[in-house]
Amino acid sequence: MVFTKRLREGIRRGRIRCTIRIWTRPHVKAGGRYPMDDGHVVVDSIAPIELRDVTYDLARESGFASVDDLLAIAKHGKGDTVYLIRFHYLPPGGWETPRQSASPVSRGRHEPVPSGREHRARSRRRAR
Repeated sequence: MVFTKRLREGIRRGRIRCTIRIWTRPHVKAGGRYPMDDGHVVVDSIAPIELRDVTYDLARESGFASVDDLLAIAKHGKGDTVYLIRFHYLPPGGWETPRQSASPVSRGRHEPVPSGREHRARSRRRAR
């Protein structure tokens, strides 16, 4: 996700935490990390909204002086679907642990999950 230079300081400081984009389809996904300067923008949510839902307050929250200023920047190509994207900035060296599925131990197993090759070998031994 690319932001104009004048918005980047507000994003780094946490003052700007949402943006409006007008696309044909989503170009980002919730949970995705996108480089910005030395850090990353992490998308918290993306939702389609109606153009009439883009208000003065939403424009200000996005770092723009007016709805017209916001919409002039938000339009990318031929798209006509309006997306509200909420995000936060992850500074350089910042660390977020990725979501992980349940570990084998928490599933009640006390041995590591075998690789595909190990699993096939075990199955062949049991079949004998």
